[in-house]
Amino acid sequence: MPKKAPLVVVGDALLDRDLTGRADRLAPDAPVPVVADCDERLRPGGAALAAYLAARDGRDVTLVTGLGDDPAARALRRLLEPAVEVIALPVTGPLPEKTRVLAQGHPVLRLDRGTGRAREATAKAREAVRSAAAVLVSDYGRGAADALRDVLTRRRPLVWDPHPRGGHPVPGTRLVSPARAEARAFAAAVAGDGDGGRPGGRGTDLREAAREAAALVRHWRAAAVAVTLGSRGALLSYGDHPLLVPAPAGHRGDSCGAGDRFAATAAGLLADGALVEEAVAGAVTAATAFVGAGGAGALASAPGRTAHDAHGAHGAHDAHGAHGAHGAEGAVGAGEGPRGGDTPRAPDDAVDPFELVARVRATGGTVVAAGGCFDLLHAGHVGLLQAARRIGDCLVVCVNSDPSVRRRKGEGRPVNPLADRVRVLRALACVDAVAVFDEDTPERLLAELRPDVWVKGGDYAGAELPEAALLEEWGGQAVLLPYLDGRSSTALMARAASGGTG
Repeated sequence: MPKKAPLVVVGDALLDRDLTGRADRLAPDAPVPVVADCDERLRPGGAALAAYLAARDGRDVTLVTGLGDDPAARALRRLLEPAVEVIALPVTGPLPEKTRVLAQGHPVLRLDRGTGRAREATAKAREAVRSAAAVLVSDYGRGAADALRDVLTRRRPLVWDPHPRGGHPVPGTRLVSPARAEARAFAAAVAGDGDGGRPGGRGTDLREAAREAAALVRHWRAAAVAVTLGSRGALLSYGDHPLLVPAPAGHRGDSCGAGDRFAATAAGLLADGALVEEAVAGAVTAATAFVGAGGAGALASAPGRTAHDAHGAHGAHDAHGAHGAHGAEGAVGAGEGPRGGDTPRAPDDAVDPFELVARVRATGGTVVAAGGCFDLLHAGHVGLLQAARRIGDCLVVCVNSDPSVRRRKGEGRPVNPLADRVRVLRALACVDAVAVFDEDTPERLLAELRPDVWVKGGDYAGAELPEAALLEEWGGQAVLLPYLDGRSSTALMARAASGGTG
């Protein structure tokens, strides 16, 4: 197995502590819960968590961060050793510590202390960044990235995980990964909109996220921006048509650290030679699994070490909480759990797509539509439709009629007549209704349905979304979803004709 590429992480380290106990009563002197029998657990936080997770992936990792010699800093060093090499920048004060108090696994309170910031770069830190094979910037707004901005401008990072109190990513960064709330705030600052807008329904929010991501690509002069969307995954933009990378599952678990898991995975995959789309897809999958396993709170303090051994002072961190992602929008994989695309329902052949759309819209829901011939239904189709259904509250599949398929695909197609294709689609749990169009393209039908989101399978290599301008007329959003390589009805027919099984 090839050795994984090494990674240099530049950013602001924190020390995190969770105090987890039970709350069965209120205090007699105030209406506050009494959390008793607390178990204490320390872990790396901020950029230190991103570095720690990358090291757990099997990489050689160097962390460049502000770090002094206070008790919290010494404890963090012990947590990271020997997995992560630390290059310390001079600091203005003690290491920031964040303590979460949890009762029955639910956060009750967070306590922050420590005001230390990176004061300046060192020659050793500059050389580490200058000679790095790959750089991840994990900015928590405490000066490390700013101190090294000049050398980062020349050695452009693969991934920059930004912070509202930090500086902008340097131009040429390959991937910037703000959480949803951060992207909204950054875009508002660019546009001069003080309040940053307010999130609406899922369709509205997806449209706004796409608009904001495209604006940030241009403003930051980044190659790409991936906005993390919680249980919906991440939206990837190069400045034009967005690619929505869906989370494989939704979890109600602790989302603490999901943003750091996303950034560390994406940077590692890019360092290994992956394309940006591949890195984002891998990062979404890793962050979703991380949340499902309990998030950063489930990490051991260190191999063979207890929190008491590591440090006796206070401190903890909801690892992406400083970025606004703890238990909130933006933490990949965190959310309401499975939507209709994953829950079987009784098929109803009588569902009228227009009546369905009217019902969903009347309750403020999000209408998603997808289209195609669906001649020989295969795994690529099913994966696309399941992912599309998870975006909103209903999925309407727009299907070409038999004459339309014949004009597009030629004589001998479709293999399956319209009635059979519609019946198979309606039997899928992720499909709520099917609508048929006779034209070569679905524009007329879309203008009547007016979905909030139009989904198309593909990748950036040959992305075409001719329906995008039409969707904009009523405030809708067209998005790409990743498509399984090598799956197509045409390829299936060719293999069948040749007697192949591959």
